[in-house]
Amino acid sequence: MVKNHKLAKSISEAAWSQFAQCLEYFGKVYGKTIIAVPPQYTSQECSNCGNFVKKTLSTRTHICGCGTILDRDRNAGRNILAKGLKQAGINLNTVGHTEINAWGQTDLYSLMAAKQR
Repeated sequence: MVKNHKLAKSISEAAWSQFAQCLEYFGKVYGKTIIAVPPQYTSQECSNCGNFVKKTLSTRTHICGCGTILDRDRNAGRNILAKGLKQAGINLNTVGHTEINAWGQTDLYSLMAAKQR
């Protein structure tokens, strides 16, 4: 259906809207905070120093002048996490960096839950 150029945009927007509704629902069910973060340029901004490293879509590794070498998606994930925590009012500099396990849980999530109580 998305190949139909007249309907592609509305179909894609409806899918994202439904996805956001599902996230919001499951966040409430499981007592998790859901924060919408704009993903623009998150893979091009260095998650370590903040420098902008221009790359094409085919470039899969983030290599920054500060010495940071990460998979492009991991770099973007760290930037999105930092933006979400900033919107929630949690400063990464005072908490410290942490790794995310296979279930997507970090110590930072428990801090967010404790802050809401």
